[in-house]
Formats: sequence, structure tokens, C-alpha cells
Amino acid sequence: MSLSNEKLHELRARFGGENESKFYDEHFRAVADLLIDEFGTRQAPYAGLSTLLDAPWRQIDWSKPDLKGLQVAMLGIPMDLGVTNRSGARFGPRALRNIERIGPYNHVLKLLPTRDISVSDVGDVPFGSRFRLEECHQDIENVVKKIHEAGVAPLSVGGDHSVTLPILRVLGKDRPVGLIHIDAHCDTGGPFDSCRFHHGGPFRRAVLEGCLDPTRTIQIGIRGAAEYLWEFSYESGMTVVHAEDIPVIGIEAVIAKARDVVGDGPVYVSFDVDGLDPAFAPGTGTPEVGGLTVREAQAILRGVAGINIVGGDVVEVAPEYDATTNTAHAGAQILFEILSLLCIRLKA
Repeated sequence: MSLSNEKLHELRARFGGENESKFYDEHFRAVADLLIDEFGTRQAPYAGLSTLLDAPWRQIDWSKPDLKGLQVAMLGIPMDLGVTNRSGARFGPRALRNIERIGPYNHVLKLLPTRDISVSDVGDVPFGSRFRLEECHQDIENVVKKIHEAGVAPLSVGGDHSVTLPILRVLGKDRPVGLIHIDAHCDTGGPFDSCRFHHGGPFRRAVLEGCLDPTRTIQIGIRGAAEYLWEFSYESGMTVVHAEDIPVIGIEAVIAKARDVVGDGPVYVSFDVDGLDPAFAPGTGTPEVGGLTVREAQAILRGVAGINIVGGDVVEVAPEYDATTNTAHAGAQILFEILSLLCIRLKA
């Protein structure tokens, strides 16, 4: 059916001339009012200071941090001393800060997380050493503790996946948290080269230290030759969803399982970018073929909207191997999806 003259006349009257900048949908108009000024101009994504998700910047003196008024603190963790293969994830926070045009509107969940709640990029964890892994973990724990004690939710960008352990030590100190973990690897291995704090074992340590509840943990996208290292996941009661099973059972079933596993208790969301197939995210230290598409990962995160999320992270973006910046772009989008989950919880 072709466009009739009558319909064209109607469209011209409604959207042309003096009405060219008019919004009729109340929701769209409310969004536009926040993003477009009186001159019809939106903030240029390539201008100004580069921050995580273009959130406001707040400089923090961690010796006497002022986090007043914040609901979410986005934090860079530039540390990759725990990697077992390719290094470079220490540059992950910088890479994500340089990505433009992520958000601010989430068209699926119908919200603007950087406008609907108070969120700022609070900079990077200040490390006392660039050589000592366990001291770096202590530095992370000290900073996240200050964020948590201020009643603010931490949302971080690593760094390798070992950085999640000190975060869970803080968030799960009084009550073990549940976990939605998207990754190619379970990261529940034992000591590696006589070190138990590498990026392949943070969730084993978190369970043994009493800050992570394995029965409320689901690991999604698992695959690859390291399967023999993940016995702890099965023995402790974690739910493991392998990547090759997802097309068989479907995304909706994965979402339903995740919601059932984590229940109503506090939940942490940890996203290793190698959970994505390297076709979408080659810039990472331990890529594994056969992974999730970005759209599948988005669907899973959007599908768990409403969970009692208390924090999250995106880790293992290594820009040295990311010639097209696809990995950083995908990582920033996932960060936005996790922030959207926090927005829903904090607005409830």
C-alpha cells in the first residue's frame, strides 16, 4: 500500500513547519526535555571530558571521600596482575571512557540511568604498587568499602577478573551475595603457579571466604578447554549454563533460570567480556570461540530487570587486541545495561 495524499497531508501538518521539533508521545517528550536544550541542541558525544558512560565526573580524595548524594559510583580498576594469558586489561577503564554514544536512553527498559539516579565516574582505584597483586586487591577492597559504607552502589570497570574478589569481600561481608556471572570461564579454579588470587579463581575464593553464596550463583556462557578446572562450581552448587546449550534451551529459559537461582536476595552482576564470542569482542586476554552475541548478552541482562542488584562490573577488556574498538564498545554497552539494572532497583 502506497502513501496516500491524505496521509502525507496529515504527516506534514503534524510533523512539519512549526511542529518540526514537537514530540507528541509523553514519554518521548519527557526524555527529549532532559537531553535537548531550548535551541534544539544535544550534547556532542565527542566533546568534553571522557568519562564512563558520559556520567558526571567527581574527583575523590580517598583519604576523606565525599560521596554525598551519590547512588552509584562508577569506578575504574586498572590492574591486570592476575592474568594467565595476554595482559593489557589494565587499560580497560581508559578504553571504555573513550567510547562515545552509549545511552543515555535505554529504549527497552524505558529509562535514562545517568539522569534518573545520581551517578558519577569517581575515577580509578589509587594503587600503592603496580607489582604486588595481593596489595592491589587490598587497595580495591579499601576503596569499595568506603563506597559501600557511604550507602553507594559500586559499578566498576577492570582490569582482570581477579578484581571482583575484593569487591565481593565488601558486599558479602555481612551476608553472602548471589551472583549472575557471564563469562567463557567459571573462574573457580585452584592455585595457578602457586598463586590462588589469579583471574581464573575469584569465585572459588569468594565462596570459601564466605562472601558468595554458590547456591544463588549462575554462570552463563561457559565453554572451552578449561572445563576440567571448574569442578568447584559443580561441587559447591553453582548453576552452570554452557554456551552451546543456550541455542537449544533459548534465551528466555536462561533468563528464567537466572531469576530463579538468585531469588530475592542481594545479587552482584559480573560480566567478563570474553563471555562474548571473539567475533564481537576480540580485545581480551583469553578469547574463546563459540560465545554469546552482544544481543544475547543484552537480552539476558534486560531480562533480569528488577533483581536486587547491589553492584556490578565489566572486566577483561584489553584494547591492545581491539583494533576496531568493538570490544570496548560492547563493554561500554554492557556497563550501561548493568547501570540500568541498578537504576530500576534504586528507583523502586
